[in-house]
Amino acid sequence: MKDAQGGPAYGRTNWRRFAVAVGLPAVVAGGLIAATATGALAASFTISGKTFKLSADHLHGDGFTQYSGPLATKDGATIAAMSGMKYAELTKMCQTVAAPTPLGPVVMRIDAGGGTEKVIADNLLIGMNDLQGEATFTDIKIGLDASTLSGDGSQTHGEAGGFGQQASKVDIDNLRQTAYYTSAGTFRLNGMKLHLYLGKEDTAGKECF
Repeated sequence: MKDAQGGPAYGRTNWRRFAVAVGLPAVVAGGLIAATATGALAASFTISGKTFKLSADHLHGDGFTQYSGPLATKDGATIAAMSGMKYAELTKMCQTVAAPTPLGPVVMRIDAGGGTEKVIADNLLIGMNDLQGEATFTDIKIGLDASTLSGDGSQTHGEAGGFGQQASKVDIDNLRQTAYYTSAGTFRLNGMKLHLYLGKEDTAGKECF
């Protein structure tokens, strides 16, 4: 990772702590109303509020933005670290969703990009509450007004005066991510394999991490 002066800096980022640090939990309701009014969050846009896991040996992204903001759920709102990328490539991607059912625990697992072909996405947006890995950012700018971010090409981002950052490129090794929401203009899962695991014995150890 490079700092604002161009020097190298490396380390892990816990986005749950970041969401707290930018102060949005104190203004969840107000932020949700403001975001809806300005078009940053569509009134019809509602997520389940359940998390899922995603891992990859490597992620490369062009046009990276990051800011914290509310996501609407049927029960109100939750806070997420929103990360946008104009273009992304993932190597050896895994995604799992775990849920209890009347028949026992269920894990749905998707694996892709394990061969020579990578998983490719454009106009990627992720709403997460935790991210771990070894990250390197190129031309990063930290402390920008969240409403002025432009690196990922999206028209809307965070609230005016909110904390934001962006970089021309991001590379993350050993990505481990827990998220509420993902969207993309195109999401190409080369070599995709999907499997549904049911029951305590069958689901043991089947999540991405």
